[in-house]
Amino acid sequence: MRNYACFVVFILAHLILPIPAATQKQLAKSPSILSAKTVYFYNRTGDDSAGTAAVAQLKKWGRFQIVRDKKQADLILSLSADPYHGGYIIFASGQTGTVDADGHVQEDVIPNYNRLAPVRDAYLTVIDPTTGKSLWTDSHVWGGLLTGKNSVGARLVQKFAKANRKVIACRVLINSVIQTVVATSRFVDLPLTAT
Repeated sequence: MRNYACFVVFILAHLILPIPAATQKQLAKSPSILSAKTVYFYNRTGDDSAGTAAVAQLKKWGRFQIVRDKKQADLILSLSADPYHGGYIIFASGQTGTVDADGHVQEDVIPNYNRLAPVRDAYLTVIDPTTGKSLWTDSHVWGGLLTGKNSVGARLVQKFAKANRKVIACRVLINSVIQTVVATSRFVDLPLTAT
């Protein structure tokens, strides 16, 4: 009976509600995403309509309270036309550098001008405000006749919401199966000695 219960837990954990591996890894590494209550939205696309659509989708989802001060936020959601790499900067002189979590600026010895991605994709990155590390990120093609010019922000928020719902549903299901197995295993008589 116990082997059967373990087999059921294994099957349910691996086959029900499949989640893409990258999403599982990103969300599993960061329980702070699942426990967060407030977010600060930062639109770095240069397109106000894409940012407005993303904020509207965040409000429609209703999972987070959007705050105006990033110091009060549990998470920072950054919508941008280039992938988030931490604090990369380009000085007015053209020299490249980095900014660490404490705000210290360091110039690169050899400039690297190839940090930006093509502008045809937009990126939504969830950032831990205390460390500046990326907790979750995804991209979506910007514009087009079928997807709509300004829908990229809303679509990325929908992807983030879908990934969160799947992880939460999977955790609830696994916890209920484990509780059921534990409850039923108490009533199974197992021999204490080998015969």
